[in-house]
Amino acid sequence: MEEIVRAMTYVIDQGMTMYWGTSRWSAMEIMEAYSVARQFNMIPPVCEQAEYHLFQRDKVEVQLPELYHKIGVGAMTWSPLACGIVSGKYASGVPDGSRASLKCYQWLKEKIVSEEGRMQQSKLKELFPIAERLGCTLPQLAVLPKMTTHIVNEIDNILGNKPFCKKDYRS
Repeated sequence: MEEIVRAMTYVIDQGMTMYWGTSRWSAMEIMEAYSVARQFNMIPPVCEQAEYHLFQRDKVEVQLPELYHKIGVGAMTWSPLACGIVSGKYASGVPDGSRASLKCYQWLKEKIVSEEGRMQQSKLKELFPIAERLGCTLPQLAVLPKMTTHIVNEIDNILGNKPFCKKDYRS
């Protein structure tokens, strides 16, 4: 870890970049990088790039908030439509010409046709009435910036994956 933090500090000191962040690191790895940076007077990461969508919420909502609060690291999220799964285009399998039909995305195709993938599609069908009621599409519902607590709770009840955190870091 020291080598990574030292290299990123060097890159910043040389003016090649202004800051650095991590991608898909665990909270423990981020904390280790922060600790190494503080120990050797180097520059710690400022953000974590994490996958975050309707089916992947734990890391952003449960694992990372303590880091946001304690060391000030931020988050940039990616894949709000779960690699297209939330778009609805995979509701009936993997269509020709879609990303999941490409050879290099075999992992995505396997995920879509798996038992978990079929269960996700079933859950998405249950969300359609909420999207219709709000006058939006399912992808718009997935990234809607101003959902009320009532709507979020309704979605949580359907998906059954509301993350649980013992502490409330918002206060």
